[in-house]
Amino acid sequence: MSVETRIERFAAMGTRVEFHVFGPVEEEVMRSARRAVEAVDDCLTIHRPSPATALNEALAAGGSVEIGDPLLLEALVLADAAVAATGGLFDPTAGEGVGGGWARLSIDRAAARITADGPVAFDFGGFGKGYALDRAVDILRGAGIVSALLSAGESSIAVIGAHPLGGGWPLAIPDPAVPGGTLTVIEVEDAALSISATVGAGMLAPNRAATVRPRDGRPVAAARTAIAVEASGALAEAISTALIVADAGEAAVLIAARPGHRHLFDHAATAAAREDADV
Repeated sequence: MSVETRIERFAAMGTRVEFHVFGPVEEEVMRSARRAVEAVDDCLTIHRPSPATALNEALAAGGSVEIGDPLLLEALVLADAAVAATGGLFDPTAGEGVGGGWARLSIDRAAARITADGPVAFDFGGFGKGYALDRAVDILRGAGIVSALLSAGESSIAVIGAHPLGGGWPLAIPDPAVPGGTLTVIEVEDAALSISATVGAGMLAPNRAATVRPRDGRPVAAARTAIAVEASGALAEAISTALIVADAGEAAVLIAARPGHRHLFDHAATAAAREDADV
């Protein structure tokens, strides 16, 4: 069976973004979806001047600041919900050696203001990629697209509807601890998937900060991969990040909330099991 396919590739969010759209789609719709991703990149990046860097400068000593950019305001509101959903395990204010600062701030969406009782700086990281894909998905859905796969690198994926040949989209999750290996295969339909890891080539990317526990700022030393499948890319990114930093009990609670959709792999334990099997 032949299915009309349109593929768009471009660089944004510090990675390669791809749209694979199945079925007829107008050129302007593809351009709009791309612009949606690029707009989020321009808004949330901290690697060049942006509304996010301006906000960080304004909150360097705390205080109350008006949020003039609607994309930044929406991202902050979504991040606030994700922080609550993960019990604070996801926190885009956390940095190496510094505990999370989300508990020190409040967001007034109606007044478009954020207030912090101490220094706060945001780094949206993977959450920004998920949010960007969500906005592109909204545009494609609004144009009547019923089957598509969007990705931002290999770690952030969103799919619209079912696979064009029927059923879910089978996504092979690479094993970052075994070159060329596959960790698992997950079928996704009309949802978003995020992968977070503390090992693998992605951790060697320029300007890549260590993953830290928000509550105490300690880097996560364990070799782990977390996978989350959620209704939105932004939430999937938050959940996979939370799983990476969670202790055993915290991870069990998160996984139990959506069994089959959230996974945490311990590579050290897997390697030990392989060694035992080889003896």
